[in-house]
Amino acid sequence: MLSKNQKATAVILLSKSPTPQEDYAAKELRHYLNMITGALFTITDEPADGNCIAIGSAAEKLGVVYDTTYGIDGFTIRNVGESIAIVGGKRGVIYGVYELLEYYGCRFFTSVCEKIPVKPDLPTLTIDISETPTLEYRVHNYREFTQFHRFAVKSRITTAGIRDEFGGGVDYAWFVHTFDTQICDPEEFFDSNPEYFSMVDGKRLKHMTQLCLTNPDVVQIAIDKVRAALRAKPHCRIISVSANDWYNFCTCSSCAAIDAEEETNAASLIQFVNQIAEAINDEFPDVIIDTLAYQHTRQAPKTLRPHPNVCIRLCTIEACFAHPLATCNDDSRKTARPDGTRTHVLEDLADWARVCDRLYIWDYTTGFAHYPAPHANWNVLQPNMQAFVRYNAKGIFEQACGAIGGSTDLNELRAYIIAKLLWDANCDVEKHMREFCDHFYGAAGEYVLEYIKTMTDKVDADNIHIGFNDQTDRAYLTNEMLDIYDAIFDNAEAAVVGDAVRHMRVAKARLSLRWVRMKNAQMRDGVVDAAEANQFFTDWRAHGLTRIDEWCCAEYSLRALLDGKWRGVEYYKHWTDEGPERL
Repeated sequence: MLSKNQKATAVILLSKSPTPQEDYAAKELRHYLNMITGALFTITDEPADGNCIAIGSAAEKLGVVYDTTYGIDGFTIRNVGESIAIVGGKRGVIYGVYELLEYYGCRFFTSVCEKIPVKPDLPTLTIDISETPTLEYRVHNYREFTQFHRFAVKSRITTAGIRDEFGGGVDYAWFVHTFDTQICDPEEFFDSNPEYFSMVDGKRLKHMTQLCLTNPDVVQIAIDKVRAALRAKPHCRIISVSANDWYNFCTCSSCAAIDAEEETNAASLIQFVNQIAEAINDEFPDVIIDTLAYQHTRQAPKTLRPHPNVCIRLCTIEACFAHPLATCNDDSRKTARPDGTRTHVLEDLADWARVCDRLYIWDYTTGFAHYPAPHANWNVLQPNMQAFVRYNAKGIFEQACGAIGGSTDLNELRAYIIAKLLWDANCDVEKHMREFCDHFYGAAGEYVLEYIKTMTDKVDADNIHIGFNDQTDRAYLTNEMLDIYDAIFDNAEAAVVGDAVRHMRVAKARLSLRWVRMKNAQMRDGVVDAAEANQFFTDWRAHGLTRIDEWCCAEYSLRALLDGKWRGVEYYKHWTDEGPERL
């Protein structure tokens, strides 16, 4: 036994010189064992007379040594007689503690919602498991993981900025779209050197421009700036050299020639990034240069190969998010090569897997134009993750609702499921969804699952395709379908009457339907009920929610609602003009 009659019968054993991660793992284990048993567990570096839970290097006393081939994230949990050993890599030793706690029935659903069983009599498990993830980079940007790093660690997410004590995350020296923000700012260089920037229709562009990737001066500027950035951030082992977030790629004779020869606009980009990787390799042999296979650079080159230290990050932005990549029949979502032929995301995924050593994915999990709107992507989460892994992806970023206050659309559930899939693409999604809904929504959980199934059944039956930036006038969001969903939510709310916390969570989820009804009524009939709009935005704030649209504040979303515009960004010259969210 680890505890008997609410008394600890085992100790938590550390070495005399534990790593910061081993020390943190031991304290987390102590905290949760105290909660589970009501007993007071102690951490010691003295060998126990009785049984113990030995963490990290202390497990050598039990004859268990970590196999370092499992890497930074791997772990082993093994019982030795009546004792338990937990060993792992820098992050893995912490993950191992949480895995043991999950075996005992703990669940870490959100930063403020955990399920901790009560077991005053806690037995030693018979256990011998070793795990290591396929993905070295596992990230999504729901607020739970960007703002609450200790929760991110419990979910095995490698968010940037996680403290070293908690195992650390994956920190970029520069993150994406760095041509003008980090390498050549047109305001600084264009007037004196317009040849540094992209030529489109015979003219060099200053605004909404890219770089001329075959210009040798641009290559040298990029090399110098990458070196400087890595010297300034020596802890970073990855840096993004990637195009700006629009088209307007260079079509000068030199750039166009290599792109035509390789039958993709990615060719000039790969040649450019390869030169940087080669130049910095002696000083930074362990650094990865990340670039984007995105929109015009999505297709792989025919013969050109990325440098071994170059990571290709394939973006799925054109994909349908209602149907798995392998089965979707919407050919309108293909993208064009320079010769006019078109390819599907899955074709490009397979092509990149053949030509590069390190492939990352940038995937999309929400509707960015209307964060609250129901995004019926539930049936693609697992098959697409399995496809990414099958084609040897080593890292995945699932871009989600990035609002500081989060959003509705069952985002807590979606974030939990995605985290599970990032660790194990073959996990039991149905089980995880059931466990989450039963605890987070209580008696309303079965109705939340019914709502998801009703919506996805409609999408499947009518072969409705869904994009990353859709408006709310979709065929699964008609008044008739909203009536069906609302009836389900009536049952959900009735099931949790008297349960204040769960009732609040159901009401928050229902904001999605309220938003779609209001928005569609205005855009279809020109009708806005002032009292309804006032109450919606009051309730939105009451739940701590902020942006409704990825790129503009809630105040502009209200203005657009009253003005008959789809989005608040329509008031700006460019959709990025308001800039990142600030509170």
